[in-house]
Amino acid sequence: MFDQTKNFSLRDSYTIKNEFGEDCFIVYGRIFSLGDKLHLTDMQGRELFYIEQRIFRLLPEYTIYRNGVPVAQVKKNFTLFRPSFTITSVFGEYSIEGNFWAYDFTVFKNGAPVAIVSKKWFTFSDTYGVSVDDSEDAAFILALVIVLDQVYHDGENNT
Repeated sequence: MFDQTKNFSLRDSYTIKNEFGEDCFIVYGRIFSLGDKLHLTDMQGRELFYIEQRIFRLLPEYTIYRNGVPVAQVKKNFTLFRPSFTITSVFGEYSIEGNFWAYDFTVFKNGAPVAIVSKKWFTFSDTYGVSVDDSEDAAFILALVIVLDQVYHDGENNT
C-alpha cells in the first residue's frame, strides 16, 4: 500500500510513502512548463519513470518513459458520461474502472485487477491510497496513477 500525497510547492514535488509511512518514491516536475513533465524517482534520486504530456491534443495524452524509451501511452477517450482511457503498454494491456470522479478506481492488467486506488478523505491535501499487487512493478503502476490524477484533477477543464 502506498500513499500519494500532493502538497503545493514551487517545484511541484511530493513523496510517495508506503503503508508504514516510510518515503519510497519522489515525484517532481516544473509548474511553469508547457504540458506536464514529471519524474518518478527512488529515494536516491534515480529516475524510474519520466511522464510527459503530449501537448496540442484535443484530449489529454501522456507518454511514460523508462530509461528514455517509451513504455506506455495513456489517452483519454471522448465520452459523455463515463471517463474512458486507452492505455497501450509494453507491460501488458491495462484498463481502468471506477467512479465518475476517479476518486476510487481499479487498475486492471490483461483483465485481472492489479491495483486499487482510493482517495483518503479528511486530509489537508490530495492523498490517495494505492494498493499494488505484489507481482507488479509498483513504480510503473504509480506512474499510471499519477497520469490519471493529472488528467482527472489537474486538468479539470478537459472533456
